[in-house]
Amino acid sequence: MFASSALLAFVLVGVSAASPLAATTFRVHELRPAVPSGFTAVGPAPPQTTLSLRLALAQGDPDGLIDALYRVSDPDSETYGQYLSKEEVESFVAPKSDTVTTVNSWLTENNLTATSLSSAGDWLSVDVPVAKANELFNTNFTLFKHIATGGETVRTLEYSLPGSLQGHVDLVHPTISFPVPVAQSAAALSKRGQAAAPSSPKLAPRDVASACSNGTIPACVQALYNIPLTPAVNKDLQLGVTGFFGNNAHYAWLETFLETYRPDMDPATNFSVVGIDGGSNDQDVPSVSEGELDIQYTVGLATDVNVTYYFIGFDNQDGDLDGFLDEANVLLGLDTPPQVLTTSYGFSESELPFSLVDKVCQAYAQLGARGTTVLYAAGDSGPDCAPDGSDKFEARFPSDCPFVTSVGGTQSFSPEEAWTGSSGGFSNYYARPAYQDTAVSAYLASAGPANAARWNTSGRAFPDIAAKADDIVVFETVFARLQGTSASSPIVASIVALLNDRLASAGRPPMGFLNPWLYKEGWQAFTDVTTGGSEVQCPGDVPVHQINATEGWDPVTGFGTPQFDKLLALLNL
Repeated sequence: MFASSALLAFVLVGVSAASPLAATTFRVHELRPAVPSGFTAVGPAPPQTTLSLRLALAQGDPDGLIDALYRVSDPDSETYGQYLSKEEVESFVAPKSDTVTTVNSWLTENNLTATSLSSAGDWLSVDVPVAKANELFNTNFTLFKHIATGGETVRTLEYSLPGSLQGHVDLVHPTISFPVPVAQSAAALSKRGQAAAPSSPKLAPRDVASACSNGTIPACVQALYNIPLTPAVNKDLQLGVTGFFGNNAHYAWLETFLETYRPDMDPATNFSVVGIDGGSNDQDVPSVSEGELDIQYTVGLATDVNVTYYFIGFDNQDGDLDGFLDEANVLLGLDTPPQVLTTSYGFSESELPFSLVDKVCQAYAQLGARGTTVLYAAGDSGPDCAPDGSDKFEARFPSDCPFVTSVGGTQSFSPEEAWTGSSGGFSNYYARPAYQDTAVSAYLASAGPANAARWNTSGRAFPDIAAKADDIVVFETVFARLQGTSASSPIVASIVALLNDRLASAGRPPMGFLNPWLYKEGWQAFTDVTTGGSEVQCPGDVPVHQINATEGWDPVTGFGTPQFDKLLALLNL
């Protein structure tokens, strides 16, 4: 079995020259009022420590890009489905010439050499000693220790930009964003014992009770959502799966999974690997479940669709959004990015500053404008508790981004009900997008005052849709049963990939950014989940808070679960 690996490439854009730091006027650009909980200051960072700082340059016309995204994603638009090319997207986000000139002059004046992290040139990286960085940004980088782990990191509580860069540099990173762990779905942490493999069926039974009697296996998902066994035929279509360090996907285990649960497929059916930030899908590394789950439920459901595992390693990782940014920039640098991307990792919204979060969200808008459906697992903590100890509920990022489709979880069958762990709620960072107004307003009117004070109900609501999240059977030396929305997102990704194949055969473009279509008409092809709910008990809180699934959209299962046959009919396929 073969896997290819393409490392993230950097392009030299800066020039170096000896020159003293020019006297200038600084203005505070970003600050945080206090050291975040769980960290303590050790002292000034050693002056010779090298920092790899990223500079986000002001984009030329970011609002124009968002307008273009909605024009190609709104089914009522005359340009619906007419996705933008790489060059067209870059014409919106590339920095203006005066920004490029100004930043390059600043680099030259300060004897710095920069590298480009994006094909549009809106992200640069510079390596600079702490002492120099303190001068450049009128700050004091400090060594902080994470109390629980003992891990040390260099950060600052505020930094300034010189007058020449104001209006040209949106942010410098990492500065005020402290490391936070990348949270995967609870699937890898919630094994419910080992599952004996059932006898291999000749064909997936269409009877749900029979198909699901041995747990959530491909036949169960196919029966629940009427997913066909018919192989995809358009070999230029791609389904991308995001993987982070430690979540290697094993070829031999996929083969066993296919032999057991998809005997109609060639068991040697495989996936490609693209390594980012030093990612290597080493087959000798033990599994921690997530990679196996994501790959087995894309390759095993999206029959004969080309699946690529975008595997993010430890380089440039400091427990925050660098890997997410690097993956997005790699995909945006392709002439044809994957038509579907599913990711099962995320953060509590407030753990990272909005300025950084929004850069990642904007990158997903760029992918959507190019025709990529970006899917994110909603999370497995119910309505998360705010980390500041307040009685407020917390949203999840990137599910809070208006330009992605968030996938919640369901459990059981006949009927499905909301999975108790399915995250959902409302963003404090993003206002409710117009495409959600009707559906979310109806939910809020019916839900009444319950929990209303704990949420920012004017924020972007999530999840958008849902899929099976319980009793997921995965092979990893043995058959294990897992749970989590990290199963739900790959399941939906497989359905979208198969729809894209049918669309391509009809000479039509892929689904792209789903939400404007979903909230306008696509919801009709989803089975409304009206029973069950998610639960959370915040620290110091006595009650367990229950968020119930209801008729119509709700912040547990969104519009419910997809039906492939209804989707085909709605799309006139």
